[in-house]
Amino acid sequence: MDKYQSPFNTRYASKEMSFLFSEDMKFKTWRKLWIALAEAEKDLGLNIADEQIEDLKKFADNINYEDAVEREKVVRHDVMSHIYAYGLQAEKAKPIIHLGATSCYVTDNTDIIIMREALLLTCRKLASVINKLKDFALQYKDMPTLGFTHFQPAQLTTVGKRATLWIQEFIMDLSEAEHIVENMVLLGSKGTTGTQASFMELFDNDSAKVKELDALIAKKLEFKGVFPVSGQTYPRKLDSIVLNVLSLIAQSAHKFSNDIRLLQHLKEIEEPFEKEQIGSSAMAYKRNPMRCERITGLSRFVIANAQNGAMTAAEQWFERTLDDSSNKRLAVSECFLAIDSILGILLNVTGGLVVYPKIINKHIMEELPFMATENIIMQAVKKGGDRQELHESIRKHSMDAGRNVKEEGGQNDLIERVLKDPQFKLDEEALMAALTPSHYVGRAPEQTEEYINDYVNKAIEKYQGLFLEDEKLRV
Repeated sequence: MDKYQSPFNTRYASKEMSFLFSEDMKFKTWRKLWIALAEAEKDLGLNIADEQIEDLKKFADNINYEDAVEREKVVRHDVMSHIYAYGLQAEKAKPIIHLGATSCYVTDNTDIIIMREALLLTCRKLASVINKLKDFALQYKDMPTLGFTHFQPAQLTTVGKRATLWIQEFIMDLSEAEHIVENMVLLGSKGTTGTQASFMELFDNDSAKVKELDALIAKKLEFKGVFPVSGQTYPRKLDSIVLNVLSLIAQSAHKFSNDIRLLQHLKEIEEPFEKEQIGSSAMAYKRNPMRCERITGLSRFVIANAQNGAMTAAEQWFERTLDDSSNKRLAVSECFLAIDSILGILLNVTGGLVVYPKIINKHIMEELPFMATENIIMQAVKKGGDRQELHESIRKHSMDAGRNVKEEGGQNDLIERVLKDPQFKLDEEALMAALTPSHYVGRAPEQTEEYINDYVNKAIEKYQGLFLEDEKLRV
């Protein structure tokens, strides 16, 4: 308790994502890479014995951290310290660990491996959120609700159709993330300036074998290939691309949660609120949208933090510079942990949204008379009225009704005014027929069904059986 701990580990992020950016994951991956390198070098003819490979594998997951820490105090180099510690355990393999490689062989390839695993987890969670919103959209596809433009009442839509707008943005994000995963490649074994000169020395200038070394390492780590050219490091543009897609997810999450916060203010839809939950320490009646507020706060962090990737990619000098290391160690891990936190809260919110149909209908009926004026005019024309005269009359009635609402604090009495106006010759039954909300939602129900059937189901089909359920929140 006497040291700073990241809120992502203590409050927000899942154990799975936290582990991916742990020391244990990093150093175990280093050892996997050293094993892959030794195996590939042996396959290509270097004098490496099977028992040396077996010795490396024997201690792949049993890391002697104390030895590495003590060694680093002396040599001030983390990679060399872990090579030393590995050699203390795998004594037979000690002479061939890290043979021909530079530090970036383990550090950079590990970063790519971890980012890919983190993106795969992110995609799974994002698909799970989409699946929950899909169910919500189908459940409420027919329920009319006020549409808003400029947060002013506009034509009606449906609750389910509005949800498809949220879904569509998340699907765009999922597509981008999947594209990055499918196209990620390793750095491979490139050497100090990317020329593979040390490996050319090892393989007696056999260029074909040096090229094959990269291919073998990629295959052993289950990647489709390596960057064809590089400096000492993989292009930091990859970090920028990855952080950008996390920013895209954050943007969609921010938009969704802001909409829910506004709807909660209107008392139309609320995020989950637990039986014993306290909304305010002072105002006991309050039901604050704290989950969605947390989403918007974390989303701003991700959107801002993504700029680190862009600036670091732009700042690299020639074949390598070290101002990337400290920055990316923070920016990449924190962005992933933040997105994981956001998606965890989204799973909780989208799985427990509370809809209040009576309030939604009340708000509709306060505005619908204004929206129905064209239909009312058409009904009156059928009764023999003059369209232009009726238009002017209903315009005046609408202004008066609006004034009654805004200035007097009264109800929208437009319908009563029209009923009393002999020009319209309409009875209450005819007028109320013109005020049926479902007549004003256009193709919203059909659009919802079509979008889900034609796009959403296909986008998340591969995740069937992998969807995650609600995550328990930590306050």
